[in-house]
Order: sequence, then structure tokens, then C-alpha cells
Amino acid sequence: MKLNELEEYYQLELGQIYEEDETTALFSLAAEHVLQLTQIKLRMSRDNDLSHIHLQKMLSILNDLKMYKPIQHILGEAHFYGSVYKVNENVLIPRPETEELVDWIIADHSSRKDLNILDIGTGSGCIPISLKRFLPRAKVSSLDISEKALTVARENAQSLHTTVNFIQADILTYSSEDKLDIMVSNPPYIKDLEKEQMHQNVLSHEPHLALFVSNENPLVFYKAIADLAIKTLNPGGYLYLEINEYLGEETIDMLKGKGFSNIALRKDMQGKDRMIKAGY
Repeated sequence: MKLNELEEYYQLELGQIYEEDETTALFSLAAEHVLQLTQIKLRMSRDNDLSHIHLQKMLSILNDLKMYKPIQHILGEAHFYGSVYKVNENVLIPRPETEELVDWIIADHSSRKDLNILDIGTGSGCIPISLKRFLPRAKVSSLDISEKALTVARENAQSLHTTVNFIQADILTYSSEDKLDIMVSNPPYIKDLEKEQMHQNVLSHEPHLALFVSNENPLVFYKAIADLAIKTLNPGGYLYLEINEYLGEETIDMLKGKGFSNIALRKDMQGKDRMIKAGY
């Protein structure tokens, strides 16, 4: 079977699950991984016959995709801010909007040398590791309630040759005497009632602990993070948050009520209210 024929087969088999553009992207990711080719070389190889081994691997990936398994879990890796991260069912798959949050922090503080940074809810470690890679003189710590997530994060830090202090803790009860310049978090923020809008591959394969909050108290983690920030941020320090696109104003009002100022709400590349920076 030729590569272009296999792509047509992917489209046929996945047409009831994904949009055409998404299936094309999934096929490209699978082919890049299996064939170890760049996108340019893939396009040049569309008329080439696949070896039996490569064909079987591609068909195995297709079968997993039909079971709603995320491509990143099938491949065991995800790309984030120029690096490749190990991922599995114990951590959220890094998203492009989180790259935008990281980029905001790096752009704001690239000239600083003495930063003390705390990330809350590390997951795969993509936020703190990226910050350490691009702000190498910063001291970076990161906490998560899940030891399984921290195991993945530590492996990613080691493979990417970065030093991050990982802490197992629950942000709802965590306290610290450290003084910080930056606190950043992408905490759970999806209301339970929003589950019905989500794709089955997320609901079935990503950790609900890192995704969902109750409908009654959707800002529970943001309130705890803000309270910790009040106690630990140095004068002139900043809190950066990824947020629920529907709760931007509520989050801003909560931060104002706790004494934060210079609050900026930023949209992501899709035009959704997705990030907040607040000074204290």
C-alpha cells in the first residue's frame, strides 16, 4: 500500500469520529513517528510503497484512534514549545494555548536573572521545564497532587536536561514560606456541565483530576492559588493563569477582591479568553 492510499484509508475509517483536517493531522503525526520523516519528506514520499512493518504499525495506530485513544498517548509523546515530552494517561496532553501562556512569561521576564518561579499542577512538567530551559538562571519549582504525574514530569526534566524542584502537594492545603517572583498555573477549570461538549478521547483517556471542577465552585483552585500568591509573591511579582474561557470576568473579579492589580486578560490564538496576568 502506498502512503497516499493509506491516508485515504485513514480518512475513510475515521470520518465518523474526526473532521477531515483533524484526520489529516493525525495521519501526519503517525506517519512522522513511524517512518521517522519530516513533513517535507512525507509529502515527497506520498507515492512510495510502505514496508510490511511500517504498514502494520500504521494500522495499529489507526485501530487505537478508532477506540478514541489520543494520538499522543498512542505515540507516548507530545510536542510542546519546541521539545518532545513523554505523556501517558496520568497527565494532561500539553495544549497550544498553554504554550502561549509560557511564551507570555518568557517574553515578560527574559532579561531577569534572579527569578524564583513556582508552577502549580505540573502534569507532564511542560510549563516548569520550558520556563527553566528559556530562563536558565531562574529557580523553578513545581507541585502536583499526583505522584504518578510527578514521575512523568521528573522523567521529562531528566530527558530535557533541566533542573526543576518537584513537590507532591495539594494546592488546597499547601503552604510555603518561600518568596516568589512568578507563580503560574493551569489548574482544573472545566465545569462538570461542560463534559458533554468534550471529545470522547479526552473524557476516556485524560485524568479527570486535572480537568474538572464542580459547577458550584469552579474557581476553587484559583482562589487557593491566589491566596498562596498573596502570601508568597515579592513586591512586583506576578501571577499567570490559564483560565476557562467562560469565566474570565469572574476570575478577574475574584483577583481584584483579593487585592491584585494590573490585571490583564489575554485571548489565545483562537480568540478565546484564556490567560490572565495579575500583579501584586
